[in-house]
Amino acid sequence: MYSNKKIMVGELSMKAAVLTNKLELEVKELSIPSPLEDEIIVKVKACGICGTDQHIYHGQPGSAAVEYPIVLGHELAGEVVEVGERVTKFKRGDRVSIDPNIYCGECMYCQRNRQHLCENLQAVGVTRDGGMGEYCAVPSANCYPISDEMSFEEGAMIEPLGCVLHGFSQINIQPGTSVLVVGGGYIGLMMLQMAKVYGAFPIIVSEPDQTKHKLALQLGADEAVTPEQLDQNTEGFEIVIECVGRKESMEQAVKMAKKGGEILLFGVSAPDTKMEIHPFDIFSKELSIKGSFINPYTHEQAIALVEKGKIQIKPLLSHYFKLEELPSVMRDYRQKNVIKGIIQYS
Repeated sequence: MYSNKKIMVGELSMKAAVLTNKLELEVKELSIPSPLEDEIIVKVKACGICGTDQHIYHGQPGSAAVEYPIVLGHELAGEVVEVGERVTKFKRGDRVSIDPNIYCGECMYCQRNRQHLCENLQAVGVTRDGGMGEYCAVPSANCYPISDEMSFEEGAMIEPLGCVLHGFSQINIQPGTSVLVVGGGYIGLMMLQMAKVYGAFPIIVSEPDQTKHKLALQLGADEAVTPEQLDQNTEGFEIVIECVGRKESMEQAVKMAKKGGEILLFGVSAPDTKMEIHPFDIFSKELSIKGSFINPYTHEQAIALVEKGKIQIKPLLSHYFKLEELPSVMRDYRQKNVIKGIIQYS
């Protein structure tokens, strides 16, 4: 299990957005970490702002328990600037994308090859400082090389794509399977593209913000509708992928599954969110309802999908921010109508 301890180089400093408490984010000067023997130091070039970052900012849990102060940011890519004594896979100047999740390897779940459910899960940007700082210490085992042709912004988005890949491993999707994607935000639009890769047809995206419909259609949706328009479809779908995490959208996901259908509840809801389900519907339609948690060992596959042009990332990047803007950005994020926000570094 990797240590969370970092050796600090006293006179070298960096800027980082530090979450010191619920709703309290400050840009501070911190010491640049030195690597432990199995770590590398990454000069962060791009970092995504995830819905989970917003959950943590508002005092809700992330993939693991959060202790203040913490530098958020688990979607990141950058350049290797220093390597630990035992690191042989990477050298200075290498371009890398980061899988943030660190498993203990010893608990029951790790030993049963379900590492993502690790009882001692650590994560870059959740339990240890992440990409909302100019430099980040990362275990070398969590770093994946990216080609010169892949932008750092695309490299930062490999992590959420890896989560999408794990979600698809939870459902039985085949060519010709009818799919409903509930939610046309960043995750929903990646789910749409993955469904296209699998040959699903038709693929319908349900999204209340009609300004997002055009992008959904450009990325391969056969139809984009509002939730109200969707209610008029009585046929249902073989697979429904919920990407919002709200009571209404989750309830609609169950309602829109046809007999024998599968529902993937992918959207991250608040811990106290409750939904109403009629068990008779699950019984009479023989429905399967699945969850999906993080991204166990899907990073290489996700990189290949982007490098081969199967998944488009750039059209989904709607907002770009500087590190210094983060206190106000995180405060007002929900009002900015962001599909995906990216923090860019020099």
